[in-house]
Amino acid sequence: MELVQQNPDISAYLAADEVVDHTHPLVRETADRLWGAHPDAYSYAKAAYEFVRDTIPHSADSGDLRVPWRASDVLATRNGICVSKSHALAALLRARSLPAAFCYQRLTEDGADPMVHGLVAVKLPGRSGWARQDPRGNQAGVDAQFSLDGERLAWPVRPEFNEVDYPVLYAEPHPVVLSALRAAADRPHLWKIFPGELRTPNGGS
Repeated sequence: MELVQQNPDISAYLAADEVVDHTHPLVRETADRLWGAHPDAYSYAKAAYEFVRDTIPHSADSGDLRVPWRASDVLATRNGICVSKSHALAALLRARSLPAAFCYQRLTEDGADPMVHGLVAVKLPGRSGWARQDPRGNQAGVDAQFSLDGERLAWPVRPEFNEVDYPVLYAEPHPVVLSALRAAADRPHLWKIFPGELRTPNGGS
């Protein structure tokens, strides 16, 4: 699959905003600490990925009912679903001037109950392409790893179950995903309103 930048301007994938708030003191402090131990682009990107994957539990695994969506809140609460964790990873990457994009899959429970799954793509210096990473968090049967030369995602899509890899690399979280996160009172509520596919408010993908 060929990944496609939604925005041709690479600077869009370095921006800070209300969600990817990489100017926040906690994000900067975390990034500085990781950079101090891993002071080059590749090792830092890998360390940031493993930090989000391993030290911020997915709330479905931990049982946490809170629904943070800002990167700084995900870091502060050490909690979030896949898309929230992707916000935190993107912020840590952008904090060290590494372009980070949001990308998504449509996954199912063997064909039923589809749900959008969030990933991050990173573009490192000296490399021509983007590499998708899955910071969701490993569990029994899931072994996602940081990789630039062959994806090591939590769940490769299964076309026979109508699962989908969306090729677009978004500079900002997809509006349908972000709208659900912001509207959710808690995680049980979030599961009721979370999108099963990517659609923009006007019906496009």
